[in-house]
Amino acid sequence: MFVIGITGPTGAGKTTVLKELERLGGCVLDADAVYHDLLAEDRKLRQALEDRFGPLTREDGSFDRKKLGAVVFQDSKALADLNAIAHGRVVEEMARRLEQAQRQGFSLAAVDAIALFESSADRLCHTTLAVTAPPEVRIRRIMAREGISEGYARARVEAQHPDSFFLERCRYALVNEAESAEAFARQARALLERICQEQDPENRIPD
Repeated sequence: MFVIGITGPTGAGKTTVLKELERLGGCVLDADAVYHDLLAEDRKLRQALEDRFGPLTREDGSFDRKKLGAVVFQDSKALADLNAIAHGRVVEEMARRLEQAQRQGFSLAAVDAIALFESSADRLCHTTLAVTAPPEVRIRRIMAREGISEGYARARVEAQHPDSFFLERCRYALVNEAESAEAFARQARALLERICQEQDPENRIPD
């Protein structure tokens, strides 16, 4: 199975690219979704987080992600500690799900992770693709998508890595400056088809 690591900042258009990959018959693993699943199901991970950050379980037994978020996104040291605890477990689970997808017969998959390199999830991939867009475009998209103020959207964009971080690390790049969503989808599909044509002929998940 050929695995593409797809990364890039919020609001750049990764969702469109991932939908095109699914139309090509691939499966998508979303690192954020895997993380949320683990918070709900993995008692060892939850315990490790509570050992570091204090009680995070509600009375009904559910994990309070908002409480954790309120702590880590105001404290860079706390965020680094969260990543140190969670990244390894997320990558381990994504590797397991990739193996499962291969057994199910998929020949193409994507790992969707904004922290693809920081988490070392890139080691699961045969190649990597950066999806970027101009900051002002991203700000407008985030505002429209999430109904938030321009100031909040701008703060989120400015808190993330610049485009150069992703472009310097990825083998392929897709800059979203298309005139329409449909045009960008066509651009994304064409690049994905080219990437697949250039894939490793052994077509296996990296060790």
